[in-house]
Amino acid sequence: MKVILTEDVAHRGSAGDMLKVKDGYARNFLIPNGMAIIATTENVKQLEHQKRQIQAKLNKLKKESEGVAKKIEGISCTIIRAAGEEDKLFGSVTSADIYASLKNEGIEVDKKKILLDEPIKSLGIFTVPIKVHSDITANLKVWVVKE
Repeated sequence: MKVILTEDVAHRGSAGDMLKVKDGYARNFLIPNGMAIIATTENVKQLEHQKRQIQAKLNKLKKESEGVAKKIEGISCTIIRAAGEEDKLFGSVTSADIYASLKNEGIEVDKKKILLDEPIKSLGIFTVPIKVHSDITANLKVWVVKE
């Protein structure tokens, strides 16, 4: 029996996949648990339509993300901190500080998307990667200057 998965099934496939499974498995497990529907011509057409809609949304989101990435790479954030001898900071610059600086510039990103390996603890110019989209990573220049 051919079925279309409506959600991910371990060791079988992911949502949207069309599979050929044994009749009993489909009737007794997949369909009653809402994990699949029978692959009729109408259901296949509906699945293809949904896939096209999802792909269009993903393409639109990716284009928007590319614009945000260009914006991020076009600016540089300056963060002012108190520093002691040998240009070591009192405290550190974290992703929350970079998030606040970006927010002041008018760019809204998720704090978790700022890929700062460890907090910045010295003065200087740093390049911080920001994951804007699953495929797109923008590099932000962060200037840490003395107060």
